[in-house]
Amino acid sequence: MDLSHVDIKNVLTRTTGFLKTVTSHSLQPYRGCSYGNSLCGVGCYVQHNHWVTRGRAWGGFLEVRRNTAAAYLDHVEAERRWARKNCDRFGLFMSSSTDPCVPQESKYGVSRSVLEAMVTSPPDLLILQTHSHRVTDYADLLQALNELCDLCVHVSIETDIESFPGLPPHASPVAKRFHAVEALRDAWLHTAVTVSPLLPIRDPESFFERIGCCVSAVLIDHYIEGVGSQEGRRTLQTPLPDAIRSVNAEAVTLECRDQMVEVAERWMPGRVGVNIDGFAGRFRSS
Repeated sequence: MDLSHVDIKNVLTRTTGFLKTVTSHSLQPYRGCSYGNSLCGVGCYVQHNHWVTRGRAWGGFLEVRRNTAAAYLDHVEAERRWARKNCDRFGLFMSSSTDPCVPQESKYGVSRSVLEAMVTSPPDLLILQTHSHRVTDYADLLQALNELCDLCVHVSIETDIESFPGLPPHASPVAKRFHAVEALRDAWLHTAVTVSPLLPIRDPESFFERIGCCVSAVLIDHYIEGVGSQEGRRTLQTPLPDAIRSVNAEAVTLECRDQMVEVAERWMPGRVGVNIDGFAGRFRSS
């Protein structure tokens, strides 16, 4: 992997597109993602963003934004004023283009440093999104932030299957991610599981029953109507749909998504969000 260190001017990006109704800003502590060669990277929409990749292979580079915390503190008050004027509140999605809990975080601590900066000057809303069980490393800071702002930790668990033929392993084992959300629950932190993108699920009843016992909400998203592109065209260029089809041919359809939503609603009435509504905290009525 090509690892580099950079300084940035501003780490707070005003959201557009899919995220605009979710938070006013996104925050990327790193550029690139070392999980790009994991299963979640196979269909990751960011690999198609040439502004991010600049022609580099997704999963082949990681830029460590070493002054992220300082950049946050330099701009937070101005961006807070803008957000409260234009978006009602100052909300952060961390992160939309890279995972804040990449393995290199244990060495560089960029995500930890910016969370510490948020304790000094908190947003109104913070959504921390990850594919990794390592999110529990921040439990102390998340508990502190939970007292200062609306906080929700999103942990992606797209399936109950640990491996798929022809695809790389998960960034973090399914079992470890379930243990992580249970630990976050025990720390009294508001947590949601994002089943995004929806992958084949071997035992839907048990899967959503367990999620219902762990977290406040579940968000279900299919690549056809998700953050990829219209009709999932960008995802169709990747090996992901064929791998899904080889396990369950129906799982590549929105009908399968709707069936999973029905199962989830039995176990989590009023706590199921679909597509962008779920990320924005809008759940189906029970």
